[in-house]
Amino acid sequence: MRALSPSSIRPPLARYSHGFAVPAGYRLVITAGQLGIGLDESIPEDSEAQADICFANIAAILAEDGMTMSDVVRLSVYVTGREHMPGYRRSRDRQFPGTPPATTLIVIAGLVRPEFVIEIEAIAAAPERIDTVA
Repeated sequence: MRALSPSSIRPPLARYSHGFAVPAGYRLVITAGQLGIGLDESIPEDSEAQADICFANIAAILAEDGMTMSDVVRLSVYVTGREHMPGYRRSRDRQFPGTPPATTLIVIAGLVRPEFVIEIEAIAAAPERIDTVA
């Protein structure tokens, strides 16, 4: 895969890639939006902790198909206020220390329940697996 950042357009406003090229022969995993709620139903108050849970959920979904966070090529992120962006960015930067995925971040009026301040969905791509049968 290859990050796309053409010199003919303005660099990203934050730490993300403008696009990613996914070559033929790759499989995709597309996640639903993940919320910052733990298996025990706990919901942290701050956006960074909620983002950490969102990313942990995404990692678990990817693992179901043998992928990791390093296979993520695209994120769609929804926050309920600009004040939640720094916490999200700290969490994201821990998840993607190398080349960051292509990302869209949208500030919205609210999520399904008022205690949620962030929702994250992802698209990941990895080479096709060759399963061998003995």
